Amino acid sequence: MKVRAQPRPQTLEQARVELSRRLEARREEIEAAVMTRVYSVSDTTDLDPSYAEGLKAAVTAAVDYGFAAVELGEERTPPTPPILLAQARLAARAGVSLDTVLRRYFAGHALLGDFLVEEAEGGRLLRGAALQRLLRTQATLFDRLLAAVSEEHIRESRQRPTSSERRRAERIERLLAGEMIDTSGLGYEFEASHLAIVARDARAREAIRKVASAFDRRVLSVRREDGTLWAWLGGGHELDPGELKHRLSAQLPHGTAAAVGEPGAGLPGWRLSHHQANAALPISVRGSEALVRYSEVALLASILQDDLLATSLRRLYLKPIEAEGGGKGTLFETLRAYIAAERNTSSAAAALGVNRNTVTSRLRTIETTIGRPLASCGPELDVTLRLAELSDTCGSSGAWQVAGSSSSG
Repeated sequence: MKVRAQPRPQTLEQARVELSRRLEARREEIEAAVMTRVYSVSDTTDLDPSYAEGLKAAVTAAVDYGFAAVELGEERTPPTPPILLAQARLAARAGVSLDTVLRRYFAGHALLGDFLVEEAEGGRLLRGAALQRLLRTQATLFDRLLAAVSEEHIRESRQRPTSSERRRAERIERLLAGEMIDTSGLGYEFEASHLAIVARDARAREAIRKVASAFDRRVLSVRREDGTLWAWLGGGHELDPGELKHRLSAQLPHGTAAAVGEPGAGLPGWRLSHHQANAALPISVRGSEALVRYSEVALLASILQDDLLATSLRRLYLKPIEAEGGGKGTLFETLRAYIAAERNTSSAAAALGVNRNTVTSRLRTIETTIGRPLASCGPELDVTLRLAELSDTCGSSGAWQVAGSSSSG
């Protein structure tokens, strides 16, 4: 029986859509071929783990971008995917040269072009002048992509710590580790009163300097290889962390996660304040508040570094309540309102818009479910709910799995 040939698309737009559909059907093959070509550009055995891990996601995003360009054309193709810009920054941090990054893009682009021509001609979708126009459009969008990636790589490279700053960071790390070293070259008075700040983004440095100036404080800061900024504000009297948090929150660049330690005097206080800020940073990274203070999240920060305790709290309290109440539903929200109302049943009922007896009944159900009276496990329930909120912010169970994941200091 003779197979009837598929009718050719009637318009250029239909041809683009069909071509994109055909390429999508070969996605797995295309991505595998591009990954092989990317890894062949240079020796990748000693790549930075974060950069190497991001390559696969970057290739997928780049292929998506190429498919969208085929289907939508130059005018409607979306902007450069953010993940490609993030990968360019990772490359700069990992010491991967811009030349290597661009050669990998050229290799992937050429390979995608081969697949495109094969499907366009093999499927009798586009030929001659029409195919040439499509290839020119692809080249134009590819140039835009290269320009955006190059700009991001160059910007990040300029912000990388210099050799002198790396040596400075090494001295500070040794001092934090308890070594007795000469501190005279650091330009900071270690016998003063200190308040430490740790920020995920080095762009926070300028904001910290402005706030330090307002408080008449000397600043010691260093950017680490992973982009994290460590800073201390030192002076003759103790600085109020609450006031610092208020001022600094208004100055930090949008999207910058940071944490403040507690005041400490001398070298021991300098170290302790830093360790406090470093322990609190994951709360800021995973939570809704950009800048957190250690004393406000101390218990939560400690639990995040204790996998046994975090997992146990989830199994003892959260999972039974979710199982009984059908996930984070009525029982969960009632408990949240009850704790937020400082364990006042009437206030919780008002917040939930139900009567007091309803809240009382739900709380009894919770006590039966967890096998303990609420009065005997209030602090545990409070921190369990806060861990659950962090998990919701992450969009996964990640808040329960970060024990030991914060940067060491």
